[in-house]
Amino acid sequence: MGDSKRDRYLRIRRQLAEELGKSDDPVARMATIAALLHHKQPRFSWTGFYRRVENDDLVVGPYQGALACQVLPAGQGVCGAVVERGQPVIVPDVREHPGHIACDARSRSEIVVPFRDERGAVAGVLDVDSTQLAAFDELDAEHLEAIAAWVHEPADLGERITPRAGDRTGRRQAAAPNRSEG
Repeated sequence: MGDSKRDRYLRIRRQLAEELGKSDDPVARMATIAALLHHKQPRFSWTGFYRRVENDDLVVGPYQGALACQVLPAGQGVCGAVVERGQPVIVPDVREHPGHIACDARSRSEIVVPFRDERGAVAGVLDVDSTQLAAFDELDAEHLEAIAAWVHEPADLGERITPRAGDRTGRRQAAAPNRSEG
């Protein structure tokens, strides 16, 4: 039987929780998130980050997929709307969305979620495109927003990240969840 979308996201989040414990650097975390999501979610045709810069334009960060638009002007397109609202936006059909910026003509649907800096301000967005119409829903938004939050926050899936006993490699693994915690 095929695995559910929720199960796939939970496995991805567990793997990311382990990987992101290796570095606090936001760019390294963005690169890891983009690579893992892109290669573990077959319907994702472009997966990456846009970072907010001083003039509020969005500049491409780590991504996977076809060549990206390097700079998105402040307040424009789906990514600009997400920065202004601070909330995810799901676009079932990019051809029907006013102001959509087409970086890849093959894109048919898109989801964009914000990520925040240490002060809670929107620092940029995680942008995911698909060549399928209506490829994204609220479940995607829920998980992608939680994952994007890990750019600047400790990766925590309700599990602690702890070194393996006796492990001298510095690798980390997710500890078993404490079932007594509510």
